[in-house]
Amino acid sequence: MLEIKNLHASYGQLNAVKGVDITVNEGEIVFVVGPNGAGKSTLLKCVSGLLRPTSGTITFCGKSILKEQPERLCRSGLALVPEGRHIFGTLSVEENLRLAAMHRKDSAEVKKDIAWVVETFPILGKRFKGAAGYLSGGEQQQLAIARAILLKPKLMMIDEPSLGLAPLVIDQVYASLKKLNEGGMTLLVVEQSTARVLDLADEITVLRNGRVILSQSAEEGLDGQALEKAYFGYQTEETTVAALTPHLHMQEQSKVVHLKTH
Repeated sequence: MLEIKNLHASYGQLNAVKGVDITVNEGEIVFVVGPNGAGKSTLLKCVSGLLRPTSGTITFCGKSILKEQPERLCRSGLALVPEGRHIFGTLSVEENLRLAAMHRKDSAEVKKDIAWVVETFPILGKRFKGAAGYLSGGEQQQLAIARAILLKPKLMMIDEPSLGLAPLVIDQVYASLKKLNEGGMTLLVVEQSTARVLDLADEITVLRNGRVILSQSAEEGLDGQALEKAYFGYQTEETTVAALTPHLHMQEQSKVVHLKTH
């Protein structure tokens, strides 16, 4: 469904994404994880049309989308739930949901879809007429995801769904993601935390400094230890030590020779 090949993206002189390859197949839930500054959000901005890559290709449903505007991509089936939720706090939950579907002309289907998201996220039904700004962080995250569902996307991209949430609330949000995926929704999820991704992922890609450090699929087996090493940079540190060892050994030999000659 989505194929990213050799993607590069920059902010001026800063290279944020460096040769990234990622594939998302229909019905999968794919996670991109990594620390702050890894290039995760930049990647989603490129896919959603908010940032033009400097090179590489992005195809969605077999078509290049590099030159498409964000609104056209949204209508073609790509929905982005941005970091920070960005709900309309002064509007009610109902009004937030209806705004998300305002471009749709199938009013009867919209009504059914709103009923479905309220059933999927029961707290939204309880707060339906209340101002969205009074929702907790986790409830706002559920509202943001529900709004994206009303766009009827083929692929939903979610940036940092667990950001700033308590562990119990994160569990609720991830249960919602699992339910959506089991219902057939294709998901590309960016996360800073690796705590829960192993239980849900069809594929996990680890980014560090804009590069792919590790890519694992559920079919081949997800290795939590390898994921941890890639995430925290242990592999890079080990490689650096291994590369320096011969040089350090030569330095020690040089010291011995120097002592013998004196």
